Amino acid sequence: MRHRVAKSKLSRYKSHRKALLRNLAKELFDHGSIITTVAKAKALRSFAEKLIAKAIKAATVQDRTKSVALRRVINRELNDRKLTNRLVEEIAKKYVGKNGGYVRVLRLGFRRGDAAEMALVQLVESGSEE
Repeated sequence: MRHRVAKSKLSRYKSHRKALLRNLAKELFDHGSIITTVAKAKALRSFAEKLIAKAIKAATVQDRTKSVALRRVINRELNDRKLTNRLVEEIAKKYVGKNGGYVRVLRLGFRRGDAAEMALVQLVESGSEE
């Protein structure tokens, strides 16, 4: 029974799954949109939205020590200081008034080689939803 099981294992062991989500999140924040399978996209959506929520908090909090602590938590996941600063200073500023829904998953169809369902994962533009 799968009662109270929150996330998909993606047919990978823990460290591999963690590395996969980190790499997908880095590419998403670098490029703004990526193409991957639907299962990976759904797992990435929750992972990336949690990072963006922390970045928003780091960008808006007045206490400098809390901001630094949140940046370190984000950097622990991304392992790229420049990308962490870009996430907090540029990307998170667009979503300051928004409560969730920062990442969009659009289904594209099936991949030709193995018929895996593909999806486009993109950061939502702040003005287009309202």
